[in-house]
Amino acid sequence: MIIKNEQQYQHSLDWLQRFEQSIAELDSNEDLKAEPKRCQLHRDSYQSQVDDLKEQITEYEKLINCDTSTPLKIKINSLNKLPDGLIKARIAAKMSQQELADILGIDEQRVKEYEDTDYQSASFGEILEVSTALGVEFEAATMQVDFAEIEAVKKSVDKWRKEKMNIIAVPNQVRTFS
Repeated sequence: MIIKNEQQYQHSLDWLQRFEQSIAELDSNEDLKAEPKRCQLHRDSYQSQVDDLKEQITEYEKLINCDTSTPLKIKINSLNKLPDGLIKARIAAKMSQQELADILGIDEQRVKEYEDTDYQSASFGEILEVSTALGVEFEAATMQVDFAEIEAVKKSVDKWRKEKMNIIAVPNQVRTFS
C-alpha cells in the first residue's frame, strides 16, 4: 500500500507514533516479560507495522520533496503496479487530485475513484490520458508470456464452468465444495 495524499500521510504518522508507543509499553511491561514468547509475538507484530509505516512514510516524503527540475524514474515491476506508479507520479509532480482532474476535464471525485480503486474503475483510454497528463513515458518494457500460467488459467476456468453447469443443472440440490 502507498500513501496517496496528505491526509493519509498524517494518519500514517499518527499510527506510527501509536505503534512505537505500544512497543515501548511492551518493553516496560514486567508482567508480559514473564511470558517471553507471548511478549515477543506482540512486539514482532507491532514492529512489523512500524517497519511498514516507516517505509511508506519515507517513500511519500521522498516523492513530495523530489526535485522537479529533473525527470523522475519510477520502477514498475509489473503491469499490476502501474496504478501505484501513476499515483507516485502525481504526488512527485506536486499535483493534487483536483489539479489532475482539471487537466483531464473531469470531476475530482473521478480521480479520487481511480486512485481509491487502483485504477480498476478506469478504462485503458482513461489510464493513457492520466499518463499523458502526468508526463509519464515508458522507456522500455519487456513482457514475459508464461505459457504454464496460461494453461493453469484454462484449467481453472474449465473447472469453474463445469461446477457452474452442475449447479445450474441441479438447482434444488445443495452442493458442498471441498
